[in-house]
Amino acid sequence: MERILRGIMRYRNTTREQMVKEFQRVRDNPELRKSYQRPKRSNGPKGVRMAKLAVDTGIKVDLTRGYSTEEVCYAQVIPTKDCLEEAEVFAEKLRNAGNLIPHAHHFQDEHFSCEPAALELGCVVNDIRHIIVCGHSDCKAMNLLYKLRDPDFASKNNRRLSSLRSWLCTHATTSLEKFLEWREKGMHDPLIFYSESGLRRFVAYIDPDNQFAIEDKLSQINTLQQVSNIASYGFLKPRLESHDLHIHALWFDIYTGDIYYFSRGSKRFVPVDEQSVEKLAEEVKRYYS
Repeated sequence: MERILRGIMRYRNTTREQMVKEFQRVRDNPELRKSYQRPKRSNGPKGVRMAKLAVDTGIKVDLTRGYSTEEVCYAQVIPTKDCLEEAEVFAEKLRNAGNLIPHAHHFQDEHFSCEPAALELGCVVNDIRHIIVCGHSDCKAMNLLYKLRDPDFASKNNRRLSSLRSWLCTHATTSLEKFLEWREKGMHDPLIFYSESGLRRFVAYIDPDNQFAIEDKLSQINTLQQVSNIASYGFLKPRLESHDLHIHALWFDIYTGDIYYFSRGSKRFVPVDEQSVEKLAEEVKRYYS
């Protein structure tokens, strides 16, 4: 996990610096500009950063140079063979709507689903030591979950019309209930989540600086709730209680490209940046190594 935090910092520091250098190299060279093609769209963290850099730099120059700036920046996220192969590999990994891990109480006897099976395969059979739960802003599943606070919208009849609605009503109601109770109290009080065992808990202040939309606050709560859900499985308890397995939470702002790590010491999601990375790395090294 410490390597991941430092990797995030390398990404933050090098991407913008490299793009600025590349922009300066190509901006005034027509021959080089011919090799750049404007992609139809750009996806992911790098695409967001390149779009932001294109805007930030482009508004400072004339229209012609502004277009060349856009071409240079967006050219960095054109799908290449390597990128496409990496995307294909990623597509084979376990994902689901809302990044939900059903709580263990949903399963009895021989009734299980792929999520706990994947956890057992990864953490027990393959001896993975760190689980990272990831959430992000403007999550369409979380936006829908926010709408499901309306009892009519979440009714059984309506759930039959939508597999996604039914999935969220079945496995994300704990997140929604926590959110609604927290909002009713004014959205200032800390929330408490179970962690590695039934006796261990951690405190979380959700968006104390009020930076994010209401649905994004729900997304952060949901991300932390999955930490509790993962810890509910009996086959993980021996490794969690012996500190051979650790659960972390990351949250990504898709509009700024900023990545937040949930710090149990700070009791909040902390942006991974120049000011925080050493402290976060020390926290991980001390408590999760």
